[in-house]
Amino acid sequence: MSPYVLPFQAIDKDSLSLVGGKGANLGELTKAGFPVPGGFCITTAAFQTLMETSNDLQSYLASLDELEPADLEGVRKIGKELRLHIESLVIPEEILSAVLAHWTSLGTMHAYAVRSSATAEDLPTASFAGQQETYLNVKGELQLISAIRGCWASLFSDRAIVYRMNNGFDHREVLLSIIVQQMVFPDVSGIMFTADPVSGHRGVITIEASLGLGEALVSGLVSPDRYQLKDNEIIDRHIAAKKVAIYGLAQGGTVKSDIPFSEQMKQALPDDRIGELADLGRKIESHYGTEQDIEWACAEGKLYILQARPITSLFPIPDTSDNQFHVFLSFGHQQMMTEAMSPMAISLWKQLMPAGAGIGGVKRRRTFVEAGGRLFIDPTEMLQYDFAQKFFPKMMGSIDELMSMALSDVLKRDHFHKTVSMEPMKQQLFQAAGPLVTILLKDFMREDSEHVYSHILEFMRKRLRGTREKLASVHGAEKIKALEENASHLMMDLFAHDIHYFVTGMLAFQLIQLFSAWWLDPPEDLQPLQKSLPHNVTAEMGLRLGDLADAARPYPKLIAYLQQQDKKQDFYQGLEQVEGGDVFRLELDKFLDNFGARCPGEIDLAKPRWREDPSMLLSSILGHLRTVEHGEHRERFKQGAAKAEETIKRILERVKDTPDGEFKHSFFKRLLTLFRNIGGLRENHKFVVVLHFDLYKKAILEEAKGLVEIETLADEKDVFFLSLGELKEVLDHTFSGDLSALIQSRKQAYEHYQKLTPPRVMTSEGEIIVGKRDLSSFPEGALVGTPVSPGVVEGYAKIVLKPESASLQPGEILIAPFTDPGWTPLFHQAKGLVMEVGGMMTHGAVVAREYGIPAVAGIDGATREIKDGQWIRLDGTQGYVLVTEEPKQQDQGEQQETSTPTQ
Repeated sequence: MSPYVLPFQAIDKDSLSLVGGKGANLGELTKAGFPVPGGFCITTAAFQTLMETSNDLQSYLASLDELEPADLEGVRKIGKELRLHIESLVIPEEILSAVLAHWTSLGTMHAYAVRSSATAEDLPTASFAGQQETYLNVKGELQLISAIRGCWASLFSDRAIVYRMNNGFDHREVLLSIIVQQMVFPDVSGIMFTADPVSGHRGVITIEASLGLGEALVSGLVSPDRYQLKDNEIIDRHIAAKKVAIYGLAQGGTVKSDIPFSEQMKQALPDDRIGELADLGRKIESHYGTEQDIEWACAEGKLYILQARPITSLFPIPDTSDNQFHVFLSFGHQQMMTEAMSPMAISLWKQLMPAGAGIGGVKRRRTFVEAGGRLFIDPTEMLQYDFAQKFFPKMMGSIDELMSMALSDVLKRDHFHKTVSMEPMKQQLFQAAGPLVTILLKDFMREDSEHVYSHILEFMRKRLRGTREKLASVHGAEKIKALEENASHLMMDLFAHDIHYFVTGMLAFQLIQLFSAWWLDPPEDLQPLQKSLPHNVTAEMGLRLGDLADAARPYPKLIAYLQQQDKKQDFYQGLEQVEGGDVFRLELDKFLDNFGARCPGEIDLAKPRWREDPSMLLSSILGHLRTVEHGEHRERFKQGAAKAEETIKRILERVKDTPDGEFKHSFFKRLLTLFRNIGGLRENHKFVVVLHFDLYKKAILEEAKGLVEIETLADEKDVFFLSLGELKEVLDHTFSGDLSALIQSRKQAYEHYQKLTPPRVMTSEGEIIVGKRDLSSFPEGALVGTPVSPGVVEGYAKIVLKPESASLQPGEILIAPFTDPGWTPLFHQAKGLVMEVGGMMTHGAVVAREYGIPAVAGIDGATREIKDGQWIRLDGTQGYVLVTEEPKQQDQGEQQETSTPTQ
């Protein structure tokens, strides 16, 4: 039988199930010799025994199960009833006597703090901070028993109920322990973080201090002093006006007291105590092996530790396996997919970009590092050189301006130049540059650039056929080995046959911009040149989706059928019984044959592809039917191409009339022809990767299916929580360990990682670097980003987090965290586009310019700051969004006229 009461000395970190997170930490700290005031824990066994005396508890819990987190009124009603019920229960005599015996042994004359400690509390992945009650300065038996009852009941406080609902914890699985701890009446108290909780810097200790009990700080009654230390030195000191403090009363309880004006600005904690406290914090961090959030108090010149818990909000640091300073750039922000990725996808990307031979035989360094379920690129070695420090941030600026700004910030720091010291790679860079320059010069000299796409198609078909045949010829671990081998050569094959054309197209457009500025006064508006580029596979996908919607348009019963389909069911069932269903099915099959490998978040192998779940396309198809006229998407494309041709003709006519016009005409014509022929290829190499991912996924799931049949895996999709190497070991029976436990732990980590916000740029010290813009020239209240597609529009904001379940109404402006090709179906419906991530050359920006809709990228928190249905002005020329008042009815005609996108 489990004990009802345990003293701190009998508790350690393995006692979680008996005493909860707080209790386990206090016992662990006590055993380790840290200065913790004495106390004991009333265990979860006591709580369970008490709950077993209730005849109505299960009925209350069943009522809670029926509620949604948003039903706050229901939570309040049932929560109150449940708390009153628990407080009314008679405490069994064996529990009461055990509590009073331990209380007596500590001293009945002392004051105590009585705190709740839940089993799902102060965990590495969920803090549950502040969800249950705390009672301070508890004196005497009656106050003690009353506080204990209040703590038990507080497991069902409104905030605790909602927190568990939102975090996926079953109310029945979370048990409560209670801490009874001797009170310390401090002169000063506060919180210490052994890493900076804001920037994430692991080398910075942050201490907050206020007068009296820490409740004033925790409850937000006072602004505390704030001290930061690095390398044992105070690097920042902020002294706050401490107007009130909370103190204990002689008869029990607490009181809020005003602080004399002359004392309010005095430093709460002396420098010597700050240093002593920081040293104590480092020792606690070392004991636990992770960064800590520590509650402390200083009474009569002595420091006490009241609690320690992991800091759950820190983003993990990539492992560099050395002591050097590194800077990391988020791969997800560059690929427009910032969600956590499956372990299998991360493993595959590392295989795609392995260390080894690269361009011209130059040795490639490790490209990717992993942290928090995301991939990061480590460019530190390259950034040793001046040219890279100038060029790389500019290159990143076209992908994500905030990332470029943050990287530039790091490069300006003396700390970067003092700490970066790695093996020089200048000679290797020069070796790589030679073949690259040669390839690009050949591209510029081509006379047949209009035939480039046919060469790329031939390469793509040949490589996909070879991959398909090879994977079909082997089985088991040999199939995964073949997959790894195939993936390890994919990027180099793409560079040799595809990617360099994308680079050439970018350079061609930059040269057009440069010479247009030099030779034409005023410079020509070059935006139309980017419209309706041929051979853009993503634009073609959007057009084909429009064709698919048009195939359904003549059949009202078919449209009604599609509108009624539950996306969780197979909407093919019954489709051919509806008029027009056979026509639609034929067109859908053609679409999926070409683009079924795509989906939102397609860089993650685990994401369901459109071919696996075509119902993900339904909302976009129906939205297209509602907002776009028949054939309108094709007509827009034709108009864009005509506009581009007009611009080319005008440029050539203008340049011909300048000095040396014949030469400039010939030069410009070559650049313009080259750009129009290959500029659209920027999307192709990623499409080839995605097509290979689809083949890899089929191969992996084929092996997973066999593992399910022999009960090695519980579900085929569990395979995505393994790496390629682990899957090989499972298949050839060399895997050692508990496979089921490994998969379960990976799933839990994946869920935790999804809740973390990945940084654009971070360092090996854990510091998150945030790019900052100058906001002085923008309207007050504007959300500022990067202008990526010109024009100004006003309309209703439509917040979309998952494109597969979204559909826009006419006149709505799409607000998204990011967009990749899987979002393209929504672009025909959107009046404008706002993205939290991206830059001039990212997918959403390019497609927005293609479709002629204004767009702004890189507005951090746009999906939170802007509310669904707000009327907003989007300025894609200057790069901002402003929430405004909806125009009055009589002004809407005029507004419509003035809000047409700039073409």
